[in-house]
Amino acid sequence: MATVAGPDAVRTLTVLGCDGSFPAAGGAASGYLVQSATTSLLLDAGSGTFANLQRVLAVASLDAVVLTHEHPDHWADIESLAVAGPIYKGEPIPLYCPAGIRDRSYFKHTAAFDWRTITAASGVTVGDLRLRFSRTDHGPETLAVCIATEGREDPDDLFVYSADTGPNWSPDVFGKGIGTFLCEATHLRDLEGTFQHLSGHQAGAMAKENGVRTLICTHRSPTVPADALVEEASAALGREASQAAMGKVFEW
Repeated sequence: MATVAGPDAVRTLTVLGCDGSFPAAGGAASGYLVQSATTSLLLDAGSGTFANLQRVLAVASLDAVVLTHEHPDHWADIESLAVAGPIYKGEPIPLYCPAGIRDRSYFKHTAAFDWRTITAASGVTVGDLRLRFSRTDHGPETLAVCIATEGREDPDDLFVYSADTGPNWSPDVFGKGIGTFLCEATHLRDLEGTFQHLSGHQAGAMAKENGVRTLICTHRSPTVPADALVEEASAALGREASQAAMGKVFEW
């Protein structure tokens, strides 16, 4: 990764886990490391993601954590981070999340975290990353995340993570022509309307409507073949979409 800040600095997304609802054998649930030249942010922390985080980043170098909602496949591994944080970092890690997650944690009173409640109206700055939020079409309060970096304000330079959502939400709330869209695509088209999640087809259609430059599908159910899902998303998008995979790194 680049080490010099500036408008041309490399920004990366490392997939720590991307299995939907539960981790497959050898897999991990939702979790992503978002990095700029100067900032490292953990975005969701599902089962298995903390072990994978340590493969690519020293815990002491983690600047903050953002959790999108209270379903355990998106936050369960902060329990491990709560134990390791004081050992490796030695100071509270800012942890941004909707109300409710803290009360579900065994470590809700730990000094490992600086708990900070966020809503769809919140604005958060972590280092050179600026975050906005939008409530999605999902059961509990679930927040999509839009990330911009210093000196890169155009929609084409934005990174948007849908978190979990049904079809009654759109990344358009953050503007048209988004650069990189990490969008949940849990199942195939034949199950549309069955769950409050998106199919590959719906994710592709949503990205096409917005004018997204790069679509990365994530949160695929372990029961769904990856090639079938990304093929469905690509057909709806009208060009090739990508499928998130554990350990894969994307630039944005």
